[in-house]
Formats: sequence, C-alpha cells, structure tokens
Amino acid sequence: MEIEVLAPSAGAAVIERVTGLVNEVYAEAEKGLWRGSTDRTTAGEVAGFVRAGEIAVAFVDGDVAGAVRIRRLDAATGEFGMLAADPARRGLGVGRELVRFAERVSRDAGCREMQLELLVPREWTHPSKQFLAEWYGRLGYRVTHRADLAEDYPHLAPSLATPCDFLVYRKDLA
Repeated sequence: MEIEVLAPSAGAAVIERVTGLVNEVYAEAEKGLWRGSTDRTTAGEVAGFVRAGEIAVAFVDGDVAGAVRIRRLDAATGEFGMLAADPARRGLGVGRELVRFAERVSRDAGCREMQLELLVPREWTHPSKQFLAEWYGRLGYRVTHRADLAEDYPHLAPSLATPCDFLVYRKDLA
C-alpha cells in the first residue's frame, strides 16, 4: 500500500474515483441519518481540497483503495475527515494506515493534537457509527465535545432524517 497527498495537478479520473468512493462509503455509514440520497461531497469540492493539498489517497496495486482529508485547524491542531476505505478491500488496514498517515503529516507540520468529528444519531444507535466510535477509541481518540448538528451546521439540519449530534474526538500526537 502506498499513501500520498494528491498533487494539485491530479487528474479528473482520480478526483472522480475519490468522490465516488467517499459517497459510496458515507451512503452506507450514514444510512438513516439523512433524507433521501444526500451525497457527502462533490467532484468540485474534492478538486478544491486537492488543490489545497488536503487529500491523501491510499493506492493498492495502483488502484485507489481509500482517501482522507487532512487539514490544519490552528497552529497546534490537525484534523482528518472524509475518511473512506474501499469496502472491497476491508481487512487490509487501509483506514488505519490513512489515519496514521494523517497523524504523521500533522505531527511533521508541528501539530500537537489531532481532531476528527463523527456524526451520530441522538435517539438510537447506528451500527456503523458505533463501530467507528469504538475503532477511534482503540486508536487513542477521546470525545472532547458533543454538539447538536443543527446548531453548529444549520444549513444541514433540513436534510437530517433524525436528530443528530456530532462528536469531536481528539488525540495527543506527542
């Protein structure tokens, strides 16, 4: 497996593949949270993240096996999001390696802490979200904040099918 931050000159085919993968993974992982078929991202948004140097891609045998967005929140904090591993390659450690890569990039940039956000339904337990909460915990992440999605992201609230919170997780990179 090779992981690299996509160059700003990345081609449309790779951007489309990353966009499709993220939308495919999030459609399953967030089933029941949104009304209709709300895509997680668009090719235009991913292209912008690529131009900003924020998209890392895992390749297995030359094919896109996963992707993650990495960005800096402030002088001390990095963040990763839009983590997606190809369901056809489960068990290869693609997600784990993408998180390690994001942490390394952030640590190398001087960040002392890493953050991620996880959307969760407020009134029921979503199996994918439960799995991710436990997985992030095993990777050393701890919930530091819980907020109502509708309050912090009011433009998304009308698209929700159920009341949701987002959990902010953090991990010390020292």
